[in-house]
Amino acid sequence: MQEAQTLAEARAQGQLIDLIPVDRIDGDYLVRDRLVQDEDELQALMASIQSRGQQLPIEIVRLDRDESEPRYGLISGWRRLTALRRLHRDTDDPRFAVARALVVRPETAQDAYLSMVEENEIRVDLSHYERARIALKSVEQGVFSDRRAALRGLYASTTRSKRSKIGTFVGLVEAFDDILNFPTAISEKLGLAMAREMVRDPGFAPRLRVALARNARPTPATEVQILIGALAEVAPPAPEPVNPPPRERAAAVESVEIPLVEGLTLRFHPSRNRLELTGDRVTDDLAHEIAEFLRSYF
Repeated sequence: MQEAQTLAEARAQGQLIDLIPVDRIDGDYLVRDRLVQDEDELQALMASIQSRGQQLPIEIVRLDRDESEPRYGLISGWRRLTALRRLHRDTDDPRFAVARALVVRPETAQDAYLSMVEENEIRVDLSHYERARIALKSVEQGVFSDRRAALRGLYASTTRSKRSKIGTFVGLVEAFDDILNFPTAISEKLGLAMAREMVRDPGFAPRLRVALARNARPTPATEVQILIGALAEVAPPAPEPVNPPPRERAAAVESVEIPLVEGLTLRFHPSRNRLELTGDRVTDDLAHEIAEFLRSYF
């Protein structure tokens, strides 16, 4: 009696590995954060499982109370589940018809998403686009109240700079997720440049969508070239006049200089409503941390 109770408690706490038929597991229970699956990596995983068996359990959650044929939703372990299904399809070997799984009970949907994200942060190098996409989808599904809460909830363990960059990529997901063929090919540098141009010129995103729709994009390289080309066509800002009128010249020099720390100075130009941060300590990471602070402030 005591042993049965101990087993029941271990199962309830997700500490007991069960064998679950793969056809009872819904792999799309959560919006997956990985958009692209490396075929070579998957083939290597399949070969490993075929020779040594499934070494690590997947995590699933029970979806119903049907005691005869219960259904489950996948939380983490998408690659292992995919490998098992392919092996069973290709070999018809009953060994691959079941998955070693921990049946967990996340307290909230946020916990379920966080579990998936944490596994991929550890095991797989996700792109900023994929990270931003899962944050946006979790908001759309009502898991988090807004994107700021999603970014803080899902990526609390990352640096503020990295979290800010992911937040910047959310704008790209909103603007182009339905039209891009190879979004994970967008590098950090390219994505940030696109996001900056979208802020500077509201017409940039619509023009880029037209360019994407008009051109064939059979490979990641061809799609990236269209994105780079769209940025190259952007007209640079007009230079300030060499000899501005006297009143404009006088206004231009009106500024308040505030030394912050060694190597960092803040300048405020009241007539232009403009702030400048200059010095050796100005870096890309500092810029993103300031951007995140301003988002939270306003």
